[in-house]
Amino acid sequence: MNDTTAAPAESLIPDGVAAITTIHFVFIGLVAIAAIAVILIGMRLKRRRTHAARQVDRNAKEAGVNLRQPDRAPLDEAELTQPKAAQPSPTPAPAPAPAPAPAPEPTVAPTPAPAPVPAAPPVMPAPAVPEEPAVTSDPLHDEPVAAAAPMDASPAAEAAPQPAAEEVRPQDQPITLLKGLGPKLTQKLAEHGITTVGDMAGLSEAQAQALDAQLGPFSGRMARDRWLEQARLLAAGDRKGFEAVFGRL
Repeated sequence: MNDTTAAPAESLIPDGVAAITTIHFVFIGLVAIAAIAVILIGMRLKRRRTHAARQVDRNAKEAGVNLRQPDRAPLDEAELTQPKAAQPSPTPAPAPAPAPAPAPEPTVAPTPAPAPVPAAPPVMPAPAVPEEPAVTSDPLHDEPVAAAAPMDASPAAEAAPQPAAEEVRPQDQPITLLKGLGPKLTQKLAEHGITTVGDMAGLSEAQAQALDAQLGPFSGRMARDRWLEQARLLAAGDRKGFEAVFGRL
């Protein structure tokens, strides 16, 4: 009894418990390090987004474009969920009635030609004595022929100048220029009236979040791919700033 009571406390701990406890502490330490790394990465990404937003504002001020537009009236959820009404298809015009077939012309029997009358034998005339041609002076023979004047081209013959192509405004560029936007998302945004980079750049933060919630399985792509920042750079005509942040178009 006295020997059992005097045994050290370490002998009362089963074998392997100390090793398991050490593994638990190591695992907790790794989780803490991973959490700190995630926080640092998030802070770095936020700093980059803030810097990009400031760069957009600076470039917009230099270009004379005001990107800080007042928030428009919030979009009704029913308007976001309901697609635009389809335009009624035009009614086809009735086919024209077929023209009546022309009446057959009456056939006229050909009149028989009269029999030819035999011609009398020709009488040979006496040979005529050739007369010497009289030499006459032609007053126009020695005069030089005037050169023809060059013909002027008529105004109608000249090619009309081709009209200059209208320059597309930066905000009217198609929404397909945004990075991370595929055909399905393009169709989804078109159902809500977003077809150009100007439409996307004009959305406020609240409107963008409401629109993102209506994208179904694609929800979250707007913030992850930073469509608002891309659209505002393109709408401001800042292609260099766009390519510096998001890569070449």
